[in-house]
Amino acid sequence: MFDNLRKGNASPSGSTPSSSPYARVQEALSNTSPGAKTPTPESPKAESTRVDATHIAAAPDKTEAPVSKLIVGPDIKLKGVEITDCNTLVVEGRVEAAMESRVLQIAEIGAFVGKAGVDMAEIRGRFEGELTVRKQLVIRATGHVSGKIRYGKLSIEEGGELSGDIDVMGPGPGLPANRPGPAAKVSIPPI
Repeated sequence: MFDNLRKGNASPSGSTPSSSPYARVQEALSNTSPGAKTPTPESPKAESTRVDATHIAAAPDKTEAPVSKLIVGPDIKLKGVEITDCNTLVVEGRVEAAMESRVLQIAEIGAFVGKAGVDMAEIRGRFEGELTVRKQLVIRATGHVSGKIRYGKLSIEEGGELSGDIDVMGPGPGLPANRPGPAAKVSIPPI
């Protein structure tokens, strides 16, 4: 049925090509040629031959888990909220919030101020506050992270900044490593 659209030279059932791409798509989606009789809504056959393009495009793949993704775009400010049930938060604007999520991504122009507990974080912009990263914290060359920081693994590109109360998480889920004395206070300036 869609082979005719790809070729661009013929429409279904050998009729003449339509004048617009939209008309060709509509023609391809209807399972009849322009001169053929369309089944009436009363007939049971009408239900089986009609193609609804919105259901085709919106049909979810049953094998994939649903992904909850929130994108705070440039020039957007989100303030005073608690973000939950979000798999991925992408910050391109400014967010002042508390969140619990799987992934936090802060773009170069983005900023997050508040408290976040995530599995993984990639920081290209700014983070200020309390950050707990259970698995891996990645700070890119343009990233600036400050505050009370807890992480499982840490990766900092040259130029990235990390400052504040910083501690490595221990073997238990979400627990600081068992060490004598207070948590290390570290400031790593850019080179």
